[in-house]
Amino acid sequence: MAKFAALGKETAKKDLGAFARSYGNVYVAQIAVGGNEMQAVRALLEAAAWPGPSLVIAYSTCIAHGIEMSTSMTHQKDAVGSGYWPLYRYHPSPQEGTQPFQLDSKAPTLPVAEFALAETRFSMLARSDPERSRHLLAMAQSDVTERWRYYEQLAQVARVLPHEVEPVTVAPSEDPEIRDAP
Repeated sequence: MAKFAALGKETAKKDLGAFARSYGNVYVAQIAVGGNEMQAVRALLEAAAWPGPSLVIAYSTCIAHGIEMSTSMTHQKDAVGSGYWPLYRYHPSPQEGTQPFQLDSKAPTLPVAEFALAETRFSMLARSDPERSRHLLAMAQSDVTERWRYYEQLAQVARVLPHEVEPVTVAPSEDPEIRDAP
């Protein structure tokens, strides 16, 4: 385990896709081939067809994760099933009323701890400092649960395109303290 990671990471993992989605014109997808091959293919095709910038964030196992690489696809499926790696596509359609965020994975059914402890990078802390590991895994589960709740809400939001609005006029106040204020 890397020296800087020996005590685990206290903060939630960053949502790189959220940074890209904030621009409003970037196609963004989060995929895991072992989690859902068809979703990955659909996302790659949509990203290639999008006329603007596209970002596809793929979960990939690594020998450094300490898993048997012959189980890579199953491990990716567990990453998705635990909610550690939710699958989605964000297609910023130019049409009003569309729902640009498509949540492609099902609600998590596997505890994050069960997924995480299959990787050496997480299980080493569980062996060296079980209490801290339990704490961090509980925090990770809380983060996954909250992120999933947020993504479910985001999937219901309809796109509203920027448009000009009539200026709002405010009537003068009858309150002399407000009316006469400098």
